[in-house]
Amino acid sequence: MEILWFLIAVGLLVAALGPLIRRRRAGGLRLVPPGSPDAADPADYGFALQEELDVRVPGPDRDLMDALAVVQRTGQWQAASQLLAGTPKDGELRWQRVQAFAGAAALELSPGHRREAPPSQPGVGASWLKAWRLQDGKDAGGAQVHAELLVQQAWRHSGGVGSEDHRIILEEAREACRKAVLLAPGDPVPYITELAVARALGYSEAEFDTLWAKVIDVAPNHMGAHLAALHYWCEKWHGSREKADAFAHAAAARAPQGSLLAALPLFAVYEHKPDLVLGAFWQSAVVTRAVEGALYAVHQARPDDPMLAHVRHLLLSFLVPMERWAEAMEQVRHVDGCVGALPWSASQDPAAEYAVYRALAVAGYEANGGSPATLPH
Repeated sequence: MEILWFLIAVGLLVAALGPLIRRRRAGGLRLVPPGSPDAADPADYGFALQEELDVRVPGPDRDLMDALAVVQRTGQWQAASQLLAGTPKDGELRWQRVQAFAGAAALELSPGHRREAPPSQPGVGASWLKAWRLQDGKDAGGAQVHAELLVQQAWRHSGGVGSEDHRIILEEAREACRKAVLLAPGDPVPYITELAVARALGYSEAEFDTLWAKVIDVAPNHMGAHLAALHYWCEKWHGSREKADAFAHAAAARAPQGSLLAALPLFAVYEHKPDLVLGAFWQSAVVTRAVEGALYAVHQARPDDPMLAHVRHLLLSFLVPMERWAEAMEQVRHVDGCVGALPWSASQDPAAEYAVYRALAVAGYEANGGSPATLPH
C-alpha cells in the first residue's frame, strides 16, 4: 500500500511539474536524453549526492550530530544532556535539538529497526534515553525529549488518529509535557510539544487559546511555536483556511525586524494547497504575496537563525513551479545537504523529493543562461 501511495504522489508531481520540463519556448526547459552534454547536472555545482542528503535536520548542526553520534554509539546519554543544558531556552535551537533527539529515539524504537548494540548497552531501542530518564529523572532536557518522543510515537506507531492507542499515548505525552514544565520554568519547549498534543486530542478553541497564551508569554516570537500552532488552525484539523490565514498574517504583522514570522503566511498557503495543483495557482496573487513575504523575511533574518533553513526549503518548493529559477537556486545553495524540513519531510522519501526540485531548479537556471560560474558562492 505504501508503494502505491508513493507512485500516486510521483504521478501528481509529474503532472504538476511536467509542463515545466516539456516547455520548448526560447529560454525555457527542454527535455534531453540522459547523458546529453546539454543535460543539467547538480553535481556541477558541488551539491550533495542524493544518497548523502541528511533527512534528520533542516540545516547543519555539528554539535547536535556529534552528541547524537556519541549517545547512539556508546549509550552515554550525558552528551545529549550537556548539549541541551548549554542550549539557550529562549531560542529556536533548543526546540529543534529536542525534536532531533526524540526523532532518533523514535527511529530506534520503530518496528524493523536494527542496529548493533554496544557491549555496555545490551539490547536495542533507545536504551540511552531510557537510562537518561532512570538515572536523572530531574534533568529538564531528558524530560523534554521524552515528552516529544511520546508525541512522535503516537503519530508513527499507534494505529493512527482516532485509535485507542493513539489517544492513550497522547494523554501520556500531555502529562509528560506538564512535568517537563515544572523542571524548567520559562522554557517554551514543553508548551510547544503540547501544541501537537492539543491538535491531536482536539482541544477546544478556548483550551488551545489558554495553552497558546502560555507559549507567547515566554516566547512571543518563537517561529517553531507559531508553526506548531498554525497546524491547529488549518482546515484539515480544527480551523479553516480563513482562520489559518488570519493567524499567520497577524503574526507576520506584529513580527519584529529580522523575524522569520513574516514568512508564516507561506506556510499557511502550503497547508491549504490543493491536492491537484494547476498552473494558475502558482501565479495567483495569494501565492505571490506569500512568497514575497517569505523572501523578505529571509533577506532580513540573521544568517544563523535556526529557522532560516525551514523557510528556504519551503520557498524552494514554490519558486521552482513559479519558474523563478535564480531565486530557487539561491535557496538550494544555502540548504543543500540537509532535507529534514517541509515539504520534503512529508514525503515517503524526502531525499528523492528534494532531489527532483533541485534538478528542476538547476535545469531552469541553466536554460536561462545560468551556470556554476554565475551562481554566487
